[in-house]
Amino acid sequence: MSFDRVEIPYGAYWSTPFAKWQGSLQHLHAMKLAAHVAKAWLAERDIDAKSFDTGVFGMTNTQYQSFYGAPWPLYELGATHTPGHMISQVCATGARVVFAGASEVQLGLADQALLIAADRCSNGPHIYYPAPKGPGGYGQSEDQVTYNMMHDAIAGHSMLDTAENVAAKFQITKEEQDEVTLRRFEQYQDALADDHAFQRRYMTLPFSVPKHNFKGEDGVMTGDEGVFATTAEGLAKLRPTQEGGTVTFGSQTHPADGNVGLILTTPDRARELSTDPSIKVTLRGFGQSRADLKFMPEAPIQASQRALDHAGVKIGDIAAIKSHNPFAVNDLAFAKAMGIDVMGMNNYGCSLIWGHPQGPTGLRAIVELIEELAIKGGGLGLFQGCAAGDSSMAVVVEVGNR
Repeated sequence: MSFDRVEIPYGAYWSTPFAKWQGSLQHLHAMKLAAHVAKAWLAERDIDAKSFDTGVFGMTNTQYQSFYGAPWPLYELGATHTPGHMISQVCATGARVVFAGASEVQLGLADQALLIAADRCSNGPHIYYPAPKGPGGYGQSEDQVTYNMMHDAIAGHSMLDTAENVAAKFQITKEEQDEVTLRRFEQYQDALADDHAFQRRYMTLPFSVPKHNFKGEDGVMTGDEGVFATTAEGLAKLRPTQEGGTVTFGSQTHPADGNVGLILTTPDRARELSTDPSIKVTLRGFGQSRADLKFMPEAPIQASQRALDHAGVKIGDIAAIKSHNPFAVNDLAFAKAMGIDVMGMNNYGCSLIWGHPQGPTGLRAIVELIEELAIKGGGLGLFQGCAAGDSSMAVVVEVGNR
């Protein structure tokens, strides 16, 4: 299926800065904060929230009363009669949200879709599951965020184990990972140049952090919070997290909090909503895959190839690549498999550096991909990212002249 009926209005997207674990956003309900931010952005752009005929909300970590899904935050932001649904695919949630919204518009089920992805890794819920017929009637409990990062539901391994497995398969050394990590940190500095000029293309800075009741200001964020200063010397000193391994705390991402939003609509409406109507942003292809058990960072390779095939293009046609890279291993394995320069990926930043709030991670990367292509004067871009369960989603976008 082609997506010729769907466009992303240029500039019709937004993101909060991402905050570190237990940082400036830890006290805020993720769904309420997402609605708060979206409502303010729509008001600033003079876009009627009631103009959306569908909504897609992506989130992975349970919040109080998140049982109600998308209709709750949609109502909170003013889309009081807009139906919608909630999607959760761990780290691939952002890309899956785009696919879901685009499918609805392409099929004629909607003309204008509001996409939001939000998560708060901080203060994740402690969940108890009753088991009346179990031994003694005792149930099971979990710390939803921390436990699942360390215990795969199928085989019990950690996410770090999958990175080490892929590093061994592709013969990736610690030194290679350190080099890529340093390069990613340097690329992120380009997004901070000239008082965050690149990030200001889609992010409101400084960002006013609301109080827990959303009445008044609790503080101000001047940018992403939790980014670690990175040097070659510092990376070299770090020992692998696992005995005999290659991955260090420096070459993997950190959990974070934040949200991202994006509008999908028809070409005619896209012209009206674009900050520059001469720029056309289209979705060319999607791909998904699932790697062997315990090889999560390898999954984006096949997903990307499927997205390229769906778009009818080759990797050599791609002008910019963004990845969700929880480990530097991800980028190295992908580059080796696809035959590309690993140092040319992820200009202006990536989740390895600015953090990983799960649901909105991929959506922010897609937004940054669009802006990088706009700076280049147009072209094709590829986003790809892995997800727990050894799965992946990939998206091909195109930025061109209308």
